[in-house]
Amino acid sequence: MIESPVERLARTHPDMEIWWDSSPLVYSQWTQKMLNRSEPAHRPVLEEQLARLYNNEEPARSIFRGCTTNPPLSWQAVKADPDFWGGWVDELIQAHQQLEIPDLVWRTYKEVVKRGAELYMPIFRGTNGRFGWISGQLDPRLFTETERMVSDAEELAALSPNVMIKVPASMQGIDVVRTLTSKGISTNTTVCFTLPQILASADAAMEGIKIAEQNKVDLSKWRAVITMMIGRLTEHEVLDVQAERKKIKLSWQDKHWFGIAVFRRAYRILTEGGYASKMLACSMRAGPLVAGKMRFWDVQKLAGGDIVYTCPPYVLEPLFEIGDDLIFQPEIEKEVPEEVMEKLLKIPYCIQAYDPNGLALEQFNDHPATVSTVEAFSQGFAGLEGYIQGRKAEHKQNKESEGITVH
Repeated sequence: MIESPVERLARTHPDMEIWWDSSPLVYSQWTQKMLNRSEPAHRPVLEEQLARLYNNEEPARSIFRGCTTNPPLSWQAVKADPDFWGGWVDELIQAHQQLEIPDLVWRTYKEVVKRGAELYMPIFRGTNGRFGWISGQLDPRLFTETERMVSDAEELAALSPNVMIKVPASMQGIDVVRTLTSKGISTNTTVCFTLPQILASADAAMEGIKIAEQNKVDLSKWRAVITMMIGRLTEHEVLDVQAERKKIKLSWQDKHWFGIAVFRRAYRILTEGGYASKMLACSMRAGPLVAGKMRFWDVQKLAGGDIVYTCPPYVLEPLFEIGDDLIFQPEIEKEVPEEVMEKLLKIPYCIQAYDPNGLALEQFNDHPATVSTVEAFSQGFAGLEGYIQGRKAEHKQNKESEGITVH
């Protein structure tokens, strides 16, 4: 058996987890695309490797231990199977003609999450709830509405025992993490970029655990992860603007050391502090080119930790393409080069992310990466909303052509 890069990465720590970052409903289409564009001689090996990532015949033996998704990815899942979802949405509209567009969108989104959760339930059952989680994200447009987020989270959690709720690291979202934890509902803190957000979420989970224990809530299958969106932090234009003002020249490597430094520090604090939450790395970017060979620092420099990597196609594809040239060694405990940190810690944007007190809770919602990411995620719900609005308009038109008045 020839191990894939993902398998070699997983071997750097016995408790490391690799998750699929997209809807499980599109995984088979992605694997077929990978096979179609591979060299014929390499195709049999690649087919075996991809089959091990998610094992259709024995899901509990999959390399993937969980799955993250979000509104844009759920919208992609709907677009990837237009015949099925078109029919499903039409039936929903027909059966619930009184429902407004937002309710139809929410029911459709929940169905996407539910069907994805079903595919990971064998992993969940086979590991007694340790693995096999799928994240269902709250509507990012509601990231300041605490009560609505809690009620929507309860609906998502009720879909399947292995649904974990993606809660934004907004000021209000931190309260939601505490509340959901107190109810025994698992959480994945998202839209999260800075150490202050990570620590606030970790503290909220610990407070929620205390409340749950006082109320004798079952936490035997509860867990929490905290997602740090590395690329969305390091690529924001504010970093370049502030560096230029300070007359600091940042290379591609410097920027990625920045994301790695924040993640490593968060991991160290959570580990040494005995927190219940586990760090999750996402939004990773391939590169740089070193000695004529492509590297993947965002992945490699975090290897060796008790963490989660969530890998979308844009991460997995270069991992498989670079292949044997990637070396994975335990690196997460290492220090970031001093000369790099010296530059970074002169830039306010970097200080806010790296210093545990760099941001106040009241500043979470206005962080530049938060604002841009909430906007991007909101477009996923907007896309699904436009699609369903079109189906409903077509349904109304068809009924009216038959002489039936639709209100």
